[in-house]
Amino acid sequence: MNMLKTTLLMAALTGILIAIGGAIGGSTGAVVMFVISLGLNFYTYWNSDTMCLRAYNARVITREEAPNLYDLVERLAERAQLPMPRVAIVNADEPNAFATGRDPEHAAVAVTTGIMSVLSYEELAGVISHELAHVKHRDTLISTVAASIAGVISMIANVAQFAAIFGSGRDDEEGSNPLALMATAILAPIAAGIIQMAISRTREYGADAEGGQICGNPLYLANALEKIDYYAKHGELPNAKPETSHMFIINPLAGKGKSIANLFSTHPLTEDRIARLREQANQQGITTISVSYTHLTLPTNSRV
Repeated sequence: MNMLKTTLLMAALTGILIAIGGAIGGSTGAVVMFVISLGLNFYTYWNSDTMCLRAYNARVITREEAPNLYDLVERLAERAQLPMPRVAIVNADEPNAFATGRDPEHAAVAVTTGIMSVLSYEELAGVISHELAHVKHRDTLISTVAASIAGVISMIANVAQFAAIFGSGRDDEEGSNPLALMATAILAPIAAGIIQMAISRTREYGADAEGGQICGNPLYLANALEKIDYYAKHGELPNAKPETSHMFIINPLAGKGKSIANLFSTHPLTEDRIARLREQANQQGITTISVSYTHLTLPTNSRV
């Protein structure tokens, strides 16, 4: 059901892009926007992992640099029946994490140095399991493509507003309507944003449930979300932008002063996610968290 919903939402997103192209340039504009949509899908398919890692200066590490983290990812990837992803670290005090890549064979899981200090070993296992669930279901690619299309819609909408005010340059016989063009320019980005966020929220619930199964205890992830949400609301992740906030396990723009960015939330309410995970644990007869006291070692050239 989630995959069907996501497919329909992606189709709607592409439809908006084509429609706004038609509003600006008639049938020719619609065709141009369709070609742009195909090009975006192709480009993000091949480059989504590189784009995301570069955006946050994430550094891919080896087992020798952070053995406990690397071993944890490897163990959980085996439990999820996934190839070993690349492991990356972002030098940031705020605890957070994301996954990226076009498919399980080209995936990467990135965590901040802050999350390795704030979370216990078990809680981090819950977070990584959540990210591996995204990889398993190819949510990382879907979200990146959706964000790219939504970004282009916003950019084209700015052009449409300019055309509506100063004239689109189209012949009257083609039925140019400045008011309709302006309405399209205003409403299209809003609709695109809502659809993009709906796609992201749909995938988050699924990754939480799957992540709880992969790590073996949904309470690991529930406790982790509670901690990460607190820091997200009281801190700020460097380089965090609305167009990439959907990648993270908790929206990094959830803090004070970010209310406008939160109007179209990329994530469900953290309280709802935690409640679902606790119910999942209850159904499995799990009521406590066992602590291993495993120490997570940061790479020597990383700060905390």
